[in-house]
Amino acid sequence: MENVLKDMVSSGGDDEGTKQQFLKAEEMRTKSLLKCSKVKFLVEIMDRMGCKVDANSFFKSQHCDGKINGGFSLNEDGSPSIVLCQNHIQDQEWMDRTVTHELIHAFDHCRANINWERDCDQHACSEIRAAALSGDCDWKFEVMRGHFKVPKQHQECVRRRAILSLQFNPMCQGKEDKCVDKVFETCYKDTLPFPEMP
Repeated sequence: MENVLKDMVSSGGDDEGTKQQFLKAEEMRTKSLLKCSKVKFLVEIMDRMGCKVDANSFFKSQHCDGKINGGFSLNEDGSPSIVLCQNHIQDQEWMDRTVTHELIHAFDHCRANINWERDCDQHACSEIRAAALSGDCDWKFEVMRGHFKVPKQHQECVRRRAILSLQFNPMCQGKEDKCVDKVFETCYKDTLPFPEMP
């Protein structure tokens, strides 16, 4: 996964606009860690599990060339990190959802030591959980995306977004639907570390 993410991020140049994007992203990330209840809860749980989140080294605000808001990856030494796409995340609510989404991947990695590059089923499970628990599929965001179906709208959104995310993993290309279908029911019901769907 880190190789995929490396191909999608860059410094974004050295102009004033890029510097402002970086500063805004860093400010919003700091606010997420201090004020977003889901983010604070995930960081606290991970700390208790022995997977400490050091805000200064764990998160990186970067320019993203791909159509992504952020990404979870493992550094060369195997330590986890999160990239936040400073040029795509437009407001605080968006940042809160993105940080939550990526922290769910970090939580899943901490509890199950996922092999992101070799196990599409595990990756699919984490994508399902991240889409379901982060707020990515809240009704208002689905309406803004042009999806108005009421019955099982949340499940359909989670499935669609998990499949889209798997497309970035070369190991999963061509079998995204199959992997998501295989693990969907079990992983959609898995709300840990939350007691229920937030």
